[in-house]
Amino acid sequence: MKGFALGVGATLGILLLGAYVLIHSGLIPANADATPSKLEYWMAKTSLRATLKREAPKVPDPVPLTAANLIAGIQLYAKNCAICHGTAQGTPAASDIAKGLYQKPPQLATDGVEDDPEGVTFWKVEHGIRLTAMPSFRNSLTSGQIWTLALFLKHMDHLPPSAQKAWEEVKN
Repeated sequence: MKGFALGVGATLGILLLGAYVLIHSGLIPANADATPSKLEYWMAKTSLRATLKREAPKVPDPVPLTAANLIAGIQLYAKNCAICHGTAQGTPAASDIAKGLYQKPPQLATDGVEDDPEGVTFWKVEHGIRLTAMPSFRNSLTSGQIWTLALFLKHMDHLPPSAQKAWEEVKN
């Protein structure tokens, strides 16, 4: 049994030393324009899904669905999100900043989040997403503003005429 424990310990030590050497060798890309490995992609996606399942609010959006609140959400989006996530024109109108980011931020008019529960969108805006360019807005937007933004994003594909007009006027 002692030999088995020593073998396991030695194997773990060699794996840790190999990981240390690999990381310090510069062979793992750190540049934003490099495609992540399948393992890195799997780890990030799996971690995000598990975190959202555990931490995203399960309550309905407390902001009432009105044209005024949708327009307020559009205004917040224009100020804080459009530079990366685009305008009503979608992917063809992506900004130069969005084109230079990796991972590419979804262009929400094309790759929308309307199917996501509002709590998931709220969590992503409030906390940001590690290893992407998605920042946390917890210190720059109030909880009410984040819920208002989530309301717009949930309904961005079925806006009343006044909100649709405001959405089409957003520039990135």
